[in-house]
Amino acid sequence: MNDREDQRTLVLWDIDRTLLYVGDIDRQVYREAFAEVVGRPADRLPARGTGVTMPLAIRSLLLDNGVPESAVPELLPRMVELLPKRLAAHTDDLQGQGVLMPGAVAALQAVSDHKGWIPTVVTGNLKPNALLKLAAFNLGCYLDIEIGGFASDDDHRPALVGIAQKRAQAKHGMAFACANTVIIGDSLEDVRTGLEGGASVIGVASGKTSAQDLTEAGADVVLDDLRDVQRLMDAITSVTP
Repeated sequence: MNDREDQRTLVLWDIDRTLLYVGDIDRQVYREAFAEVVGRPADRLPARGTGVTMPLAIRSLLLDNGVPESAVPELLPRMVELLPKRLAAHTDDLQGQGVLMPGAVAALQAVSDHKGWIPTVVTGNLKPNALLKLAAFNLGCYLDIEIGGFASDDDHRPALVGIAQKRAQAKHGMAFACANTVIIGDSLEDVRTGLEGGASVIGVASGKTSAQDLTEAGADVVLDDLRDVQRLMDAITSVTP
């Protein structure tokens, strides 16, 4: 193995509000899935921009709308199965209403082009939902999706770091740990995912969480957005010696 391969770094991108924003489409999908599975409208929907995994958001959605906890084990898997189908029905809306976050494409391309870095995703989205969102903006070409961590794998988001690390190790034949793994995301949940899961954290204040809050939560570096590609590159280098 040469020196460049010895220095490979696993770069874990968050999706929502870090790379792209789909507005109220996710909430509309939750609304439709709830009505189909439960048989009545939902009065309360999941909070925006929290970064929690979809299964946990669905659990809260059910309980917050008066579904007995005893019924959750039956209804939750049905909603998990239905969400990707409902989002697929909104493919045109993703393309028409969704937006790329500032600098996202240039940042993704720069990380993808770096020979020592392996870009993938760690996201609270179910894998089919993540793929639909990335495809709507033609972002999949910049990411190795097969080694990513998704809410389909585990509803405890910090566990997704280890899942991605093991998948990357199986593909590339080298170990990945905190020293050579970095997560890039916009929420407090992204910071917690890195701190508890075993990755350095680059916070991006492009979502609902301020730069100060990301810093206080423990992010190693915080950027206002992704438009300064060189600063992002320097940040990745600085947190993965």
